[in-house]
Amino acid sequence: MKKGIELTNFKLIKSKDIYTGRIIDLRVDEIQYDNGTIGYREVAAHPGGAAVVAVKDGKIILVSQYRYPLKDIIFELPAGKLDYPEEPINCAKRELEEETGFTSEDLVKLGEIVSTPGFCDERLYLYLATDLKQGSKNHQDGEYGMENHFFTLEEIEGKIFNGEIIDAKTICAIYLAKRYLVK
Repeated sequence: MKKGIELTNFKLIKSKDIYTGRIIDLRVDEIQYDNGTIGYREVAAHPGGAAVVAVKDGKIILVSQYRYPLKDIIFELPAGKLDYPEEPINCAKRELEEETGFTSEDLVKLGEIVSTPGFCDERLYLYLATDLKQGSKNHQDGEYGMENHFFTLEEIEGKIFNGEIIDAKTICAIYLAKRYLVK
């Protein structure tokens, strides 16, 4: 598939930053279509992140944590935001240890996803980690109460299909990791 602006039917007229935050920046772009119509695009700019399907003794580690926007505790893979100019694989290693207390030098890139391309430019890089070694957890303030849970692939698939796992990056990464996990 071709990439880039050459496939569009508009040009950018102006861009206005409306919020600069710790996790996202927000801007409004004014565009003009080839037919002269003016349009506006609201964009959430995000540095991206990495998530890890970590396998220990044949089981996948999910973490449970409270997610403020949802006002709920959910299951998800260990994951976090890239610290510019951090490489995604280094982010994956850092987040794996911070959130689970395990380390791995055996990471395989599964792919990358964009979760909400209609308004956000975030790219998430997905990895599979095996040969886990004990490290040390280092939870951040927003990760209070985070716990490790060990599930088989079949148990995770059951939780996806019954609605217990709703996190998009987790569902995508499990799907991509399945070819490595099913013998």
